[in-house]
Amino acid sequence: MPATDALTKFVLDESEIPTHWYNLVSDLTHPPAPVLHPGTGQPVGPADLAPLFPMALIGQEVSQDKTVEIPDEVRDVYRLWRPTPLFRARRLERAIDTTAHIYYKYEGVSPAGSHKPNTAVAQAYYNKAEGIRRLTTETGAGQWGSALAFACALFGLECTVYMVNASYQQKPYRRSMIQTYGAEVFPSPSDRTNAGRKVLAEHPDSPGSLGIGISEAVEDAGTHDDAHYAVGSVLNHVLLHQTVIGQEALEQMDRAGEYPDVVIGCVGGGSNFAGLAFPFVGEKLRHGRPTRILAVEPEACPSLTRGTYAYDFGDTAGLAPLVKMHTLGHSFVPPAIHAGGLRYHGAAPLLSQLVEEGVVQASAYAQKSVFEAAIQFARSEGIIPAPESAHAIRATIDEALSAREAGERRVILFNLSGHGHFDMGAYDAYLAGALQDYTYPSEAIRQALTELPKVAAPA
Repeated sequence: MPATDALTKFVLDESEIPTHWYNLVSDLTHPPAPVLHPGTGQPVGPADLAPLFPMALIGQEVSQDKTVEIPDEVRDVYRLWRPTPLFRARRLERAIDTTAHIYYKYEGVSPAGSHKPNTAVAQAYYNKAEGIRRLTTETGAGQWGSALAFACALFGLECTVYMVNASYQQKPYRRSMIQTYGAEVFPSPSDRTNAGRKVLAEHPDSPGSLGIGISEAVEDAGTHDDAHYAVGSVLNHVLLHQTVIGQEALEQMDRAGEYPDVVIGCVGGGSNFAGLAFPFVGEKLRHGRPTRILAVEPEACPSLTRGTYAYDFGDTAGLAPLVKMHTLGHSFVPPAIHAGGLRYHGAAPLLSQLVEEGVVQASAYAQKSVFEAAIQFARSEGIIPAPESAHAIRATIDEALSAREAGERRVILFNLSGHGHFDMGAYDAYLAGALQDYTYPSEAIRQALTELPKVAAPA
């Protein structure tokens, strides 16, 4: 057997798939801020969420238990792709001539091509167990929509996907993938909901946003007794399900004989970041490990780096509950950048709290430098990354170059959360020199933030 200093990938057996999800809430110094009802401004109870979610997920949303057992039926589906491999990026290290050791956890081996099925399968399972017939959802780049369509197909559920219009036009094969799994998909804003019709009346050519898509999906689910809403990021139970990534990575890094000095993930809502980072955050909080945890977002949608930490609606129309998060304002509509999965106005409350408390650092990049890093990674490691994941690659390369300048053997771990096989239009644009950098104007952010809801401090 090769020595660990000669191995390229570290692979676990199916029997080593985690049996429990890890709940970061159990290790926080301060409890999370309560979720508030969008109408009353008071903390929500189970009855308020029951029209949208099954009781099992509502319980996970507020759980303070350290772990939550993964049902056997969910682990059985996980076996289709889990455990996912951990790679040592030796060729990238040589290409940039760094003293750093670079590792990446590759979630693109799932049937849907990203980390998203980790929670889609769980949500489909719990909804099926409660007798729900159909799930509704939004999707940005299409990765979440295709993951939920895949999960619904396995559990015999119907699925309706509202896909951000910009991505619906840019990524036709993601639409095809969603339909191949048996779901229906509509460009958002659409004329199927009051929320969509209102946006179209004011902005007929709206590129859409995740906030608008959420409004449509929530309205659809809330007006049909046999339907529930499934969310791909932001909420606690979604981040909980993703922690299988980081738990596997902890074991794989141990087998590699190293522990990361830096853990990096891209951020839209926060699910893939939390999936890798939260188990390492737990190690940091419990044992004082000095690992730096870095969240990376686009300059065109900078909720963590330029947003305000405040209560805001999770959607554009104000139908979803109020959560305390870093937000650009729920009326924020980002430009049609190619990292469609990162075009959300806010960030997960748990991630936002960690940034506010200084446990997690945040940075933002323009898209041309991100694609430059993606090309360099593809030409050295062979995997074409999703534009979203490429933000983590950009930060990783910069960290590795910094290590070289400092003469350090810095160990860097990042989440390669999905492949870019359905994003080649974006690569075409970059290679043709047609991609433009975009920094969201401060005035537009200030204007959106004036529309934050007025919330009294919860008792």
